[in-house]
Amino acid sequence: MEKIASFTVDHNKLKRGIYVSRQDTVGAETITTFDIRTKLANQEPAMDIPAMHTMEHLGATFLRNHKEWSDKTIYFGPMGCRTGFYIILHGDLESKNIIDLTKEMFDFMAEFEGEIPGTNKIECGNYVSHDLTVAKWESDKYRKEVLSNLQDENLSYPQ
Repeated sequence: MEKIASFTVDHNKLKRGIYVSRQDTVGAETITTFDIRTKLANQEPAMDIPAMHTMEHLGATFLRNHKEWSDKTIYFGPMGCRTGFYIILHGDLESKNIIDLTKEMFDFMAEFEGEIPGTNKIECGNYVSHDLTVAKWESDKYRKEVLSNLQDENLSYPQ
């Protein structure tokens, strides 16, 4: 079998950042999948599942309610390796196109107060697996350490 594109990225060289993971054509339209890498792969502990689940709920809620991006949002969810998230957006986009959006989303998650959206027994398939405190900590860490000082190496996959 042919390797999928994400398995060809050297994760030993991968920095935390915002990357175009792939672009797909659906009919005449392009969709762009972004790799929002919040952890150094194989170098630091992966995210805690309850915190990541909370970040998924907060991030999806933020994106689907964003005044500019809600109609372009197709998907937001965690990577199986727990080192980041995928955002799938409508359009032929580059990493630099979503820097402000990503900053806004991580600000929203880091500063969120109140009841986590979609976390009751009717709305969520694992409603007891959430951790707002750690989700806020992870979001704040990423925005302070990565999003506040993005470089080219944080916006393009390593060669």
